[in-house]
Amino acid sequence: MTASWAAGATRARALVRRRAGSAGARRIATCGSVHEAVALLGDTPYGHDVRRGQTLAEAQWAVLATLLWHLRVLAGWLPREGGQMIRVLARWFELANVDELICRFAGGEAEPEFVLGSLGTEWQRLRLCGSLAEVRAALATSSWGDPGGADPREIQLDMRLAWAQGVVETVPRARSWALGATALLLARTHLAEGARLAERARGRCRVLVGDGALDAPSIREMAERLPRAARWVLQEIEDPRELSRGEERWWQRVEDDGRDLLTGAGFTAGPVLGSVAVLAADARRVRAALELAARS
Repeated sequence: MTASWAAGATRARALVRRRAGSAGARRIATCGSVHEAVALLGDTPYGHDVRRGQTLAEAQWAVLATLLWHLRVLAGWLPREGGQMIRVLARWFELANVDELICRFAGGEAEPEFVLGSLGTEWQRLRLCGSLAEVRAALATSSWGDPGGADPREIQLDMRLAWAQGVVETVPRARSWALGATALLLARTHLAEGARLAERARGRCRVLVGDGALDAPSIREMAERLPRAARWVLQEIEDPRELSRGEERWWQRVEDDGRDLLTGAGFTAGPVLGSVAVLAADARRVRAALELAARS
């Protein structure tokens, strides 16, 4: 234990107390309009980025921006290895920025980019790309690796699998989360969408979950062929249309594991990882609550 880990673990536990929680999300969900819900949310710690008058999309983006801000604050309290752990987990935001970049190339209306600060790895180069070919070239010379092609879906799938690989290699306690997410991605792509993974993505899947599940004809057979640390997310699911159940199970597992890590004794990486998991689950819950308020 070092003084930095002690400070980081203490900060992590303090940050978790700043979430909305299930009760707060219910209050937001039962608001009569998205305007009312955003105003209520702005008076919580999410008010770092949530502002009165924002639209649903703007407020949902701001919830994630607040989560990222909390991760940046947390990383600043940690020793070098702790900061690297947060940087690997926060690469999801870099991935999300690339998604929006691809959206702009297609002529769509993209959301603002997330400000990564010291948690960024390759975004400062990627944000300057003017085409999918340039994105592929930039990825190929970065820690993300060559996605194998310049097709938008190919880039997006490969980056997600690269992120999962990074988590498995750098954050051992999050291994089952990364492998479960890989199983969901594989099932959705291969069985729900009927798409064949590009060879580069297949290679990453082999590293993560083995070769057997890649061409499974059903979810049941895929689950049987996956390693134990990955199959849990697909159990009791028969139809690809039910994969949303697997996603809910994944988030529940991440949040439950996060709470367990937070209750662990000592000042180590456990409470820090736990806080990231619980804060991420809370942000997802709040975004869903905002959507329910908008529908009402």
